[in-house]
Amino acid sequence: MSLEKSAEGGTGRPAPGRVEDVRRGNLIRILASMAEARTDPDTRPTRADLATRTGLTKASVSSLVAELLDAGLLAESGTTRDGERGRPGVGLELSTSRGVVGMEINVDYIAAGLLDLGGTLRIHRTLESSNRGQSPPSVMALLGGLVRDIAAEASAAGIEILGGGLAVPGLVDSASGTVASAPNLQWRGVGLQLEQLLPSAPFGLALYNEANCAALAELWYGHGLDFRDYLFISGEVGVGGGLVIGSELFAGPRGQAGEVGHVVVEPSGPDCSCGGHGCLEAFAGQEAVFSEAGIAPGAASVRLARLGEQLAAGDAAAVAAVSRAGHYLGIAAASTARLMNLSAVVLGGHFTPMGRWIRPALQRSLAEYAPGLISDARVEISELGQSAALLGAAGSSLRAVLAAPFTLTPAGR
Repeated sequence: MSLEKSAEGGTGRPAPGRVEDVRRGNLIRILASMAEARTDPDTRPTRADLATRTGLTKASVSSLVAELLDAGLLAESGTTRDGERGRPGVGLELSTSRGVVGMEINVDYIAAGLLDLGGTLRIHRTLESSNRGQSPPSVMALLGGLVRDIAAEASAAGIEILGGGLAVPGLVDSASGTVASAPNLQWRGVGLQLEQLLPSAPFGLALYNEANCAALAELWYGHGLDFRDYLFISGEVGVGGGLVIGSELFAGPRGQAGEVGHVVVEPSGPDCSCGGHGCLEAFAGQEAVFSEAGIAPGAASVRLARLGEQLAAGDAAAVAAVSRAGHYLGIAAASTARLMNLSAVVLGGHFTPMGRWIRPALQRSLAEYAPGLISDARVEISELGQSAALLGAAGSSLRAVLAAPFTLTPAGR
């Protein structure tokens, strides 16, 4: 008797548990292949295509596809190019009638959006809100209202919500749904009642760090398509960071790697909200840039617009403030790149509208402190704008759905 037969109970047939494991694994393989095909919008794989890509038999693929169609995870999209013996095949696509919700709580706004399984952001809503120092329940209640509006729009469009992700600007414990520390919100050790936001979603809601979500969004929808290893630096009221290595997010053993905003760039520098001093955030955060540029206090959106106007007009104070931020960004990026062996930097958040002015300063700083490590061509500005963290949170939820399709298929119900 072979070892393989012995492991299967000596009958030569897979044990029932293993049969189910194989089925689940094959469902995931089908969806993974569909997700890869999504990068080419003109391609609609047929069942025959999926058999070729996955190495599964055509009969197995047909059975698995039927399950996924019944679960609403796949949809047929009409005939496509000729199949076998000249017969037209029926194209398949990830369903646009199922979706996930991405959410973000930041210091001066909340946001929510609906991403369908095909990866299209169907709805995106942002509400300005001064959240610093506000009680978590009050902020969650406000976000809940926004999510209910999104859910109503989704229902009207015939889209079922399967799950969601929430991004916050701080250190989080995703397993317990706890914000360990969010200095700019003034939250510490806060447990969020996530189940109240999407109470009927089968995949529930997960909590994520805002900068990590933005880094993932960049990986899936932005410059990550060109770079395999990079540091993503997100500018909001604070400065966050995400590390992508080998096209995967590196979050460290406790999920808190990449906190570049609190890397010390000037030991004698000013106090920081984290309790330390001389951190990057104290030089490149919104308040630091606005103050250096001489922009009066007010709503962040108004101040950012004013900064853009001053930069476009060549205002010396504004240009100097942004260049100063770029200089210190370069110091932090050089240290991080040397430590993690990274070869690219991507700036997002409020750094995006400053891109024309901040990128040269960052490049000069990198050339000074890490010559030859990161070329000018590998310093990029994100084009995802304010939707990045929301997209990353929703995309993480979408991938959770695609990684466990058996939860929704007939045999898994």
